[in-house]
Amino acid sequence: MTVEHLNELLLVCSLVLLIAVAAVRLSSRSGLPSLLIYLGIGIAIGQDGIGGVVFDNAELTQLLGYAALVVILAEGGLGTKWKEIKPALPRAAMLSTVGVAVSVGVTAAGAHYLAGLGWKQALLIGAVVSSTDAAAVFSVLRSVPLPSRLTGVLEAESGFNDAPVVILVVAFSAAGPAEHWYVLLGEIALELAIGAAVGVAIGWLGAYCMRHVALPASGLYPIAVMAIAVSAYAAGALAHGSGFLAVYLAAVILGNAKLPHAPATRGFAEGVGWIGQIGMFVLLGLLVTPHNLLDDFVPALLIGMILTLVARPLSVFGSLLPFRMPWQEKALLSWAGLRGAVPIVLATIPMVNDVPGSETVFNIVFVLVVVYTLIQGPTLPWLARRLRLGDGEEAADLGIESAPLERLRGHLLSTSIGPTSRMHGVEVGELRMPAGAAVTLVVRDGTSFVPSPTTVLRHGDELLVVATDPVRDAAERRLQAVSQGGKLAGWLGTGEPERQPQGRRERQPQARWGRRRGTD
Repeated sequence: MTVEHLNELLLVCSLVLLIAVAAVRLSSRSGLPSLLIYLGIGIAIGQDGIGGVVFDNAELTQLLGYAALVVILAEGGLGTKWKEIKPALPRAAMLSTVGVAVSVGVTAAGAHYLAGLGWKQALLIGAVVSSTDAAAVFSVLRSVPLPSRLTGVLEAESGFNDAPVVILVVAFSAAGPAEHWYVLLGEIALELAIGAAVGVAIGWLGAYCMRHVALPASGLYPIAVMAIAVSAYAAGALAHGSGFLAVYLAAVILGNAKLPHAPATRGFAEGVGWIGQIGMFVLLGLLVTPHNLLDDFVPALLIGMILTLVARPLSVFGSLLPFRMPWQEKALLSWAGLRGAVPIVLATIPMVNDVPGSETVFNIVFVLVVVYTLIQGPTLPWLARRLRLGDGEEAADLGIESAPLERLRGHLLSTSIGPTSRMHGVEVGELRMPAGAAVTLVVRDGTSFVPSPTTVLRHGDELLVVATDPVRDAAERRLQAVSQGGKLAGWLGTGEPERQPQGRRERQPQARWGRRRGTD
């Protein structure tokens, strides 16, 4: 490669990134999943598109896809709240083990008996599509305000189920007969245990070091945190464990450790994660040959229907049978099992191993992912509303963003008053914000003004609240309580009861506002 070739490559890559960034805005307005637009970009510049780029290196795609998944899982873990996924861990563990087994069996049986595929191809497809995709799940959860008890299950499941699926795909891609089922179960359990141990150890050690080592520049903290998370993957994989589980757990520990410059770290990780998603999907779009998909289109639709309407619901309802969950939540989990780049990347494993019929497997998986992501992604908010899972409406009505004012030891909170919020009609003085927090600006109908204590808030108002560091959480809880219970929240029992000892109320007045969880 010459310098001139490098210049051309940089120009093409920068243009692709700019188009992808614009596509994110388009997808947020239209409800179309952005990953499909990235795949479309790859197809458009591929050999059947306007670019005419010929790319058929499945091994390189697999390697780069693994690298992108590591970054995406790290970004997702850093943004995951431990208090949300902690109650969901048993359910996510069952979905990632028992649920995967049910999904593989049902999908493989349908592919064999209804689509006419051989057992090896059917088992490969069943294993490949049984993994929910972290990139797709995290992307949808950014825009679909689901209850925290469900988002925790979906996030943890997408982080956990890669390990057993990878083991199954590698086993089914090997030459000769597959290992006995009990051997595969033992390998899955061992890899999960090793990956979990490595991830927790490196995450805890990394968090301890980051809290006690002062770096000379703030920009070094995000780099160090991402390096720690990626090292967890490498160490877990080299120890013959699940590197994907290791990086996710390490990132969760780092993201909940109150590290210095945490908002900047999350912003950096989110940017790197977007680059990973864009690059991975564009590369997968380049790898596929569109005119070869026509012969496998109908089998892909049939297998996708079996997976979406039979295998996934059976795996969810069956694996969650020991837990008390309303059927509405199980139905939403069944529909929210999104597939994305992970199944397509895993479909390159049999191609690299020269498994007979591997191109058919890849084409079926590609069509299945595109069609059913196009169906499931945009309809997920509608289904959540139909099932009346109301926490999502509450989160949409009062989403609180926080920007740190580090040198001033304060935070700038931004929130909007939604159409069903009971903050409508409340005077600013009646918010009874804790000492150290104040509403400093109101934006109404495009006009901003400094409110007085008697300013009456309305639906559609945007508030800017400045809070000192010690009362930031209490200010969020108070805003949430008033949004749910009105100006008498706390006095009439609305909002959550206080949990601080009686003797500490005067020293810490923020405790009396309750313990409602804010979102940041």
